[in-house]
Amino acid sequence: MEKLLILTDTACDIPQETAEELGIRVLPIPLEVDGMGYLEGVDFTKEEFYDVLNRCVKIPTTSHITAHQFLEEYERAAQEGYTHVIHVTINSKGSNMYQAALQAKGMFGEEPDAPQMKIKVIDSKTYSLGYGFPVTEAARMVQKGVGYAAVRDYLLDWFDTAEVYFSVYTLQFAKKSGRISCAAAFVGELLGLRPILQISQGEMNIVEKVRGDANVIPGLCRWAEKRMAERSPFVVISGELDAPGDELTEQLERKFRYSCSGRYKAGASIAINAGPKVVGVLVKGAKKR
Repeated sequence: MEKLLILTDTACDIPQETAEELGIRVLPIPLEVDGMGYLEGVDFTKEEFYDVLNRCVKIPTTSHITAHQFLEEYERAAQEGYTHVIHVTINSKGSNMYQAALQAKGMFGEEPDAPQMKIKVIDSKTYSLGYGFPVTEAARMVQKGVGYAAVRDYLLDWFDTAEVYFSVYTLQFAKKSGRISCAAAFVGELLGLRPILQISQGEMNIVEKVRGDANVIPGLCRWAEKRMAERSPFVVISGELDAPGDELTEQLERKFRYSCSGRYKAGASIAINAGPKVVGVLVKGAKKR
């Protein structure tokens, strides 16, 4: 009889209570803030991290969970009687964790008398709610008795089509993290430009620049409507300011005439580069050919 564990990391931004309720094992990502080491989701809440971002001298950095740490989790799962593990990682183009997980999988299989447990490592090709939402839905499938193959295929389909659109209300953090130059940030702030960014298939690109905070939500709605495939779920993310997330949710629900499938708070993987004043939406787009 199958016993399936879903494993991921804190960059998925799944609320702790949701992960516990659904039996998702979420590993904390290491962070460094002004020379001190911390663990995301362990040493502070998301709200506390926003305060850290606003006060720190240098922009915080993340490091990846190691292959040996992943191996320990695989061994633990085997000892607990799991027959299958689906391990979903943060985008491999922005982190080494996917490769570390593959290395750990190889190490697990090479051990003498290794248990016959199947491990599937999946590169989400995205960040934050882009894999947090499908992972929670997959966990709900597991609770309903859906088998490994169907859960795996569901996740692979989502990650082939997931598109995140988000924007920021200041360019200060993009400048600090090196995402944009000081000159570009200065001009952007002077003109009130707000970039709308797309995360899709592992790539992050600016798809539009709107002028002024008032045009951020309409711009995000426009891209969500343009890219959404059929009547698919949509999920909203916000940072320290809930009002933009509330407004985006309300406008999308009015536009699509059905309810938002979830609300997320931005964690370190998004906030370090975008800042705590961020808002965005996840949609299921058309499959790439």
